[in-house]
Amino acid sequence: MIRTRSFVSDGSRLRRLGPLALPTVWGAVAVAWKFGCPLARQPGLPMRIATSVVFLTVGTGLVLGLRRGFARELAAVRAVADATQQVLLRPPPARLDGLALAAGQLSASRGASVGGDLYEAVATPYGVRIVIGDVRGHGLAALGAVVAVLGSFREAAHDEAELGGVLRRLERALERHLRERARDEHPARSGVEPAHPAAEEFVTLLLLEVRSDGRLSVLNCGHPGPYRLGRTVERLPVGDPLPPLGVLPLPGALAPYTAARLMPGETLVLHTDGAEEARDHRGRFFALDTALAGMSGEAPAAMVRRVHTALLRHTGGRLDDDVALLVVRNDRVRVPAQPAEPGLRRPRPAPSSHC
Repeated sequence: MIRTRSFVSDGSRLRRLGPLALPTVWGAVAVAWKFGCPLARQPGLPMRIATSVVFLTVGTGLVLGLRRGFARELAAVRAVADATQQVLLRPPPARLDGLALAAGQLSASRGASVGGDLYEAVATPYGVRIVIGDVRGHGLAALGAVVAVLGSFREAAHDEAELGGVLRRLERALERHLRERARDEHPARSGVEPAHPAAEEFVTLLLLEVRSDGRLSVLNCGHPGPYRLGRTVERLPVGDPLPPLGVLPLPGALAPYTAARLMPGETLVLHTDGAEEARDHRGRFFALDTALAGMSGEAPAAMVRRVHTALLRHTGGRLDDDVALLVVRNDRVRVPAQPAEPGLRRPRPAPSSHC
């Protein structure tokens, strides 16, 4: 195994040095010609010009070789980042238990394809369960908390019968991550466990369950409420908010808000706060509800693209925070009550006989 890794490492180094091989050989020949050839040491302007041209060409070749090597390294890093995004923030299926879905993210960190926002949707025996959240901060530093919360959700959503049980699993996963991070940054002394930085890192999230009849169960941990698109665009009520995960312990009783519904044909737009806090050069906030007003009835994927385009146009391409969107449309068909066929009458009950 060690020998194989050594061979792979040597091959990688050779590939990196490959673009510099020809300019290096060329430079060695130029130096040998300059100091070893009597003709090159002759005085005169033509010989000086020839020598300058040779060394300029060698320098240009070295620069181009380095640039080519850096471009290959950058392409490899971007490929790894794209693969990481596909595993970590995998796109939801286009259809899930009668619902049409689409999601997308814009990262505030230049060159980063993943950041501090998270989302996921899974079909379970209890309904379609959805989570969307925002880790404090953005960019690569928030990936650890994103991994902890998403990994826990993908298991707990299937295991826990109650939505409150799912939320408690997410809380425990985040607490473990914060303790491990604190242990790595500030090793324990004399066997004392370091306190996790609860005041420095936390997660706001919205946990939602869509049942087969369109009824919604919602638990909101300090996250912006979604918009519901039907005949109008309205903010969906989500009940009293709970504290963000990592700030304060969750209360003993977790009662989801169950008074909302997603009727057939209606669309739900879940988002992180970066969507509504994005500003233009005049400091004006992005009006997400106004942008959604003309999108009722569109496919979820088209809505995500249009909102992203409007956001980038509003901010001039300069986002201060990550933005995540998850669009859910209820494509389930409402079955009306079947009327009785004409000409058929209900049988009358037989008259009772008295003896």
